Amino acid sequence: MTLTRKTAAGCAIAALILPAAATAAFAFPPADPSAGRSAVSLVVGPQSYTVASAAQEQTLSRAAFEVYTPPAPPAAPAVAEAPASSATAASASAAPQSFSGEAVVAYAETFVGVVPYGWGADPSDSFGCDGLVQYVFGHFGISLPRGADNQAALGTVISADEARAGDLVWWPGRHIGIWDGAGGIIDSPDWGRYVEHHAPWASSGPPIYIRL
Repeated sequence: MTLTRKTAAGCAIAALILPAAATAAFAFPPADPSAGRSAVSLVVGPQSYTVASAAQEQTLSRAAFEVYTPPAPPAAPAVAEAPASSATAASASAAPQSFSGEAVVAYAETFVGVVPYGWGADPSDSFGCDGLVQYVFGHFGISLPRGADNQAALGTVISADEARAGDLVWWPGRHIGIWDGAGGIIDSPDWGRYVEHHAPWASSGPPIYIRL
């Protein structure tokens, strides 16, 4: 196969301009007798050009020989870490008590067998379970709202192993009491009864422990 000097020179120049990293391929189809020279196909990146004459070769712009750089592949989507459970996250950051848990338990015990269950939050009237907790902690300068769930929401969930005297024991939506640190709770349990110090009821299931 015969190439004219000009075509051969053009191919040589293109080879010098394009680095090895460029996506380029050259194909030499059969000679075109009517043109008096070989047609040269040049593929640069996504574009291809066929040079069959000197006139056509001169019309190729410089942009046709620019190195084609493939676009970078899209970055892999970030994989979000699964959030830790609320109990685990809270337990890891549980703050120490800002009061004497033993003193809280001792004060709560002064109402055992004395104050009846009722809607109140004062020993002169009655104690609901949340009323007892509110009154006892208020004695130590800790202001709590009414409602077992509202009180628990102000604390930090801890594990049973971390629980100590003065922490809260909470059954969501049902009941709340004060942990004595030795396997028992002090609470105001139900109608017709008084504040009690007893072991948690097995029938109620395990409580959630809360650190204020």
